[in-house]
Amino acid sequence: MIEIVNLEKSFDHLKVLRGVNLKISHGEVMTIIGKSGSGKSVLLKHVIGLIRPDKGKILIDGIDMTELTGKDIDKTREKLGMLFQGGALFDSLTVYGNISFPLREKTRLRKNEIREKVLQALDDVGLRGMGNKYPAEISGGMKKRVALARALITEPSIVLFDEPTTGLDPIILNSIHRLIINTHKKYGFTGLIISHEIPEIFEVADKVAMLHNGIIVETGTPEEIKKSSDPVVKQFITGSLEGPIEFLS
Repeated sequence: MIEIVNLEKSFDHLKVLRGVNLKISHGEVMTIIGKSGSGKSVLLKHVIGLIRPDKGKILIDGIDMTELTGKDIDKTREKLGMLFQGGALFDSLTVYGNISFPLREKTRLRKNEIREKVLQALDDVGLRGMGNKYPAEISGGMKKRVALARALITEPSIVLFDEPTTGLDPIILNSIHRLIINTHKKYGFTGLIISHEIPEIFEVADKVAMLHNGIIVETGTPEEIKKSSDPVVKQFITGSLEGPIEFLS
């Protein structure tokens, strides 16, 4: 479904990605972990086509996103749903308006069809009856739920999550993780999650990849990552300060 091949990217001579290689199978949820500033969000923006690499390829269903422009890249993006770190809701729109926005912009569905889909989406994320609220009137956890409903409303085959639980308390954090698990079971999307929530994110992921110093240093199941003998991986997942972690240069 997604294959990243030898991806490189620099900003002002600072190498952020130094040759990333990663495969994500159809229907799989892959979580990328790594310290702050390791390039996780930069990698995600490459997948959705917001950034072009200096070198390398990003294949989605065999199509190289790095070679697409204009309508071609827009067509491929239709396969993607995105949950941004802050939710990125439109403050001037209601919850209903936010969730329905992609349907109104990208489809020719009638109003009653859109309404049916949005009401179902609200049910799916546990927000029945909240459609008339504005983002300023709901909690941070609810905003994440609205953003997830909006990301899923067009039934994308791939959903990208950029730090979906940042800034949430542990109870709400776990509720969002359960929601991702449940919606994945229902929709069967391929998921790519950027997260630093260790160990909670291990309950969500089928596979985990560690991004360090611009490359993927290890990939495996959550259990395999927990048992890793790689000192960088061990230090990150245990939160140990013993031994230096190499920083980008």
